[in-house]
Amino acid sequence: MRSSNKRSRNKNNRNRPNTVGNVVNRVFDSSGPDGKVRGTPQQIIDKYNQLARDAQLSNDRVNAENFQQHAEHYMRMLSEAQREQDARREQDTRREQQERENRDRQSQRDTERPARQEQDAAPQSSNDPAEAPQPDVIDRGDDTADSGLVETPESKAEEKPKKPRAPRKPRKKPEPKSEDAPAQETTSDAAE
Repeated sequence: MRSSNKRSRNKNNRNRPNTVGNVVNRVFDSSGPDGKVRGTPQQIIDKYNQLARDAQLSNDRVNAENFQQHAEHYMRMLSEAQREQDARREQDTRREQQERENRDRQSQRDTERPARQEQDAAPQSSNDPAEAPQPDVIDRGDDTADSGLVETPESKAEEKPKKPRAPRKPRKKPEPKSEDAPAQETTSDAAE
């Protein structure tokens, strides 16, 4: 029987670094010309620099150059990781500053809101003609011509009384058909 354990298939994914930020504190195994060197990137850089100095003191220029190249590789990795960490920190500080500004604006709005509500509740003297005091209208019973109002078609229609409708005349009843009429129809049908 086969084992259907899916976790065993994904074991390799666990060892993969998730972010570049891990590089600074991550422990590496470096296989250099003088054997394995284990440690964080800074520790590996220090170790390879020490090995390069020792090789220079013993007049081994090839090994010295080799150790310096290994140290330079880890220095590049470390500087790239630190650059990305700095960029992430800058983003975080910008985000925090924006959040702080938003909180300040919101608190300012919250303090202004009760003052605005009090202003809305208080009577306002504005230039709105609907809210301005209106003159009293006195109905004198005069015609519209005397009151100075403009006549409109609607006002004219109200003035004219409608004529009462004349009663309808009853419809004429159709005359009963005579006996000759059916005979005429049948003859016309035959002609066709």
